[in-house]
Amino acid sequence: MGKLRKTILLPVLAAAIVLVACSPKYNWRESSDNGAHFVVLLPGKPASATRTIDLDGPKVEMSMIAADIDGTTFAVGTAELADNAAADRALDAMGAALLNNIGGKATDRPPLPGQTAGFSRTLELDAQGTARGRPLRLVARLASKDRRIYQVLILGEPKAVTEENIETFFASFKPI
Repeated sequence: MGKLRKTILLPVLAAAIVLVACSPKYNWRESSDNGAHFVVLLPGKPASATRTIDLDGPKVEMSMIAADIDGTTFAVGTAELADNAAADRALDAMGAALLNNIGGKATDRPPLPGQTAGFSRTLELDAQGTARGRPLRLVARLASKDRRIYQVLILGEPKAVTEENIETFFASFKPI
């Protein structure tokens, strides 16, 4: 009986180990906001929220969807401002706020993957900083299209913000 149990148990354990090893940490799936202003691939089940943000003057409702994988956040937010000029100015306020949140400083990097045609303006950030004593890397594209603004970002420990994840996430973002 013991030998039979080992004969059955070993293949089952081996199969379980293989399945766990093959199970993707990042389960990329297409997501969009409720207003369907964009589509993007997120690495897990998204959560959504709407909150009021201050963009150095105008306060707007920003809708966001995000997925968190082991403390690394992949998020897209969108809001509509009063006019095109306000949307363009809002990018600078968003960029400054993101950098201030981590006490970070932007560094030079090659352009982020993905299309930028059709945007009125884009601002790209790649910064290292800390929050609550934790080292963080922020990679973000802030963009405006007419009166709408977009905030597309990854925030997490530097080793978790990989070029592969940057490529998949930013290349998949498409405004509608």
